[in-house]
Amino acid sequence: MQRRLLLMRHAQAAHGPVDADRPLTDHGAEQAAALGRWLRQAELTPDRIVVSPARRAAQTWDRAAAQLTASPAPITDGRIYDNTVEALFAVLQESPDDAGLVAVVGHNPSVGVLASVLDDGEGDPAARRNLHAGFPPGAVAVFAIETPYDALAPGAATLTDLTVPRA
Repeated sequence: MQRRLLLMRHAQAAHGPVDADRPLTDHGAEQAAALGRWLRQAELTPDRIVVSPARRAAQTWDRAAAQLTASPAPITDGRIYDNTVEALFAVLQESPDDAGLVAVVGHNPSVGVLASVLDDGEGDPAARRNLHAGFPPGAVAVFAIETPYDALAPGAATLTDLTVPRA
């Protein structure tokens, strides 16, 4: 079974005294809706969605999911907010075998670093150039994965797209 993975960085967030409570800006809310429209057009509706507990990440997925015809309830996982590649690997490796498309909404630098670490170098050249240019707010990386999620390791995924849907 071929699996796919979506790594998403939350949309633009406002500044605030408590990092975890920072909301999306108006532009960020538009970015998140554009992300959802892009997912719908690309026919990339997740079977499993795991989201950071940070307010901006939850709002990003809520706005994106509102653009989809159907999506599962998100799973909130505090390890994503830890913002380490190791934590993201642990979250992904717990995905069930029957999940064809798993999505994660998290933060930089871990999302961008994980995307670079997973990339096997065989994917779309434009997507790889975009990845090496950075992972901006509201961006999504799409990977094809041949292995089960519990065997996910560095270099085990093929980057097929990286885009920042326009609001």
